[in-house]
Amino acid sequence: MRVPENILIIRTDRIGDLILTLPMAAAVRKRYPKARINFLVRAYTAELLNGHPYIDEVLILAEKGGKPDTETNIRNLKSRKFDTAIAVSPDFTVAMILFRAGIPVRIGTGYRWYSFLFNKKIFEHRKTAEKHEAEYNFSLLRPLGITEPLSAETADYAVKTDEEALNSVQELIKKGGVAEPFIIVHPGSGGSAVDLPLAKMKVLVKLFAEKTSYGIVLTGSEKEVNLCSELEVHSRTINLAGRLSLPELTALSSLSRLFIANSTGPIHIAASLGIPTAGFYPKITVCSPKRWRPYSVGNLVFTPPLECSNCTREQCEKLDCMNTIDIEYVFHEIMTKLLKNRS
Repeated sequence: MRVPENILIIRTDRIGDLILTLPMAAAVRKRYPKARINFLVRAYTAELLNGHPYIDEVLILAEKGGKPDTETNIRNLKSRKFDTAIAVSPDFTVAMILFRAGIPVRIGTGYRWYSFLFNKKIFEHRKTAEKHEAEYNFSLLRPLGITEPLSAETADYAVKTDEEALNSVQELIKKGGVAEPFIIVHPGSGGSAVDLPLAKMKVLVKLFAEKTSYGIVLTGSEKEVNLCSELEVHSRTINLAGRLSLPELTALSSLSRLFIANSTGPIHIAASLGIPTAGFYPKITVCSPKRWRPYSVGNLVFTPPLECSNCTREQCEKLDCMNTIDIEYVFHEIMTKLLKNRS
């Protein structure tokens, strides 16, 4: 295969998915320093890539009615004359767009019915969760001759904090009277997994309020304002749900001592910045921590202590598995393993 000069990496799903794709950009830049590296993403995740040192251009997926606008995307990609495309998230429409755009090298999964649209295939089943999502992503670089393994220790995200956003959140912290240092609690997940019950999260927030001097900042989307308000249990808690842009959430995370969340995209933002994280995960295979835990050094994951196999969302919810997590134990582990000597 000829040396790639103009590479397109496609990740058109959610925040965490995109974050876990970023180590690919660092590896490609290291192997092909003269190549042009481009990302195709959805509009609402694009700001995550602002100022990224390894990405030359961020393209926005053209959408109509919430779905990809096929013809517009084909025209856009044709005009940029990419020689290589890597479809990170399996998607028929994206695969077809790359094929019709005439991109010579199209890398993607070998296990979907539409895999004939790719001419370089990687045969791995992600649904079995035998390794982490970031490692599955990294495997797609093999056709480019990048075969070294990825690890949490070596993953280079290179996420940048926007200066304007940083100034904005610093002012917000000051005006809100947030006690410093502070931790972030992000209770929502957008339904991507089975969450820790809100009552349990409230107990954890109370423990931090009563037994530490940390400020507690609650974050979430506009739809999660009321959810976060349930956790306003102390004068040191401040609810910023629905008030932060993606760059501002990134900036706020960079200033925190700890990020606590369920399985959700923002926990990966914090991890990519080197912030200690504590996450709650069910034992369901497709959303297990083996595949979706923060891929970084300095994180704790808590799962139900129940012994179960072939767990499903229905079974997990019926048995109320997440409610079996011991919050006193969680608090002790966080304090001794993540926050010790981090005043």
